[in-house]
Amino acid sequence: MKNDMPNFGEQKCGFVALIGAPNAGKSTLSNQIAGGKISIVTHKVQTTRARIRAIAIANATQIILIDTPGIFKPKRKLDKAMVAAAWGGADDSDITLVLIDAAKGMNDENKNILKNLDVSNAKNIWLVLNKIDLIKNEKLLAISEAFNEFFPFEHSFMISADKGHGVKQLIATLETAMPESIWLYPEDQMADIPSRLLAAEITREKLFLKLHDELPYSLTVETEAWKEQKDGSVRIEQVIFVRRNSQKKIVLGERGAMIKLIGQQSRLEIGEILGQKVHLFLFVKVRDNWIDDPERLKQMGLDI
Repeated sequence: MKNDMPNFGEQKCGFVALIGAPNAGKSTLSNQIAGGKISIVTHKVQTTRARIRAIAIANATQIILIDTPGIFKPKRKLDKAMVAAAWGGADDSDITLVLIDAAKGMNDENKNILKNLDVSNAKNIWLVLNKIDLIKNEKLLAISEAFNEFFPFEHSFMISADKGHGVKQLIATLETAMPESIWLYPEDQMADIPSRLLAAEITREKLFLKLHDELPYSLTVETEAWKEQKDGSVRIEQVIFVRRNSQKKIVLGERGAMIKLIGQQSRLEIGEILGQKVHLFLFVKVRDNWIDDPERLKQMGLDI
């Protein structure tokens, strides 16, 4: 997707927000368009907690993708901050992609999202039906028609973010819609996210994938120390905050087996992304109120 840097007069650049219900595939699509791993992806809902910007290049156009948390009915401060981040991403964008899990169709969750869309800005709001590989073709048109009857989307796309089906057409249409502008990021930059936060997100992904039930939603990860070493490696210290001592025991595992496995997997992936050797040290601390702690939410890139 990358080309030589275009002349100033040829450049286009714009912001594209991805919004939708939890687990609709926003992070998968963001990574697919950007051509690399920017946002963490798991099978669990509400994995993404903050707005993350991925950067894609299509010919002379730079597309800045804002991957947002899933929109759901908030209960706690963390929930409210996540939903606010999602709608805030839409407000700041040139184009908003409403990503829908086609298998779920017009359920109450998706209907509530559509009700909150700005009809006066409909020309900049596009429908993206995802996971079409899980739906019979004869049903897709009816699903698309139902959503377009509810809201006057400017464009509608049918894709599989996981398989990549239909993504090229979506990128091509986004390319034409971006405004003329100088590029806001260097052409080799794939994301606008601090390395410390990205490293913490990678570790949190491994925790989500390895731990079951509700525990992943009761923890967060912060990068507390980052030191570049003389040999070119980096020493990273991260703290996993949980809410109860019983959760700490689960994260540690029997004789520390779980935390060791998490550390190994996270260290390897962080090293691949950074392109350097990583020495990762994980610590687990109990902090009951981290979900309602403004400082913790700020560390996660959320405002309340």
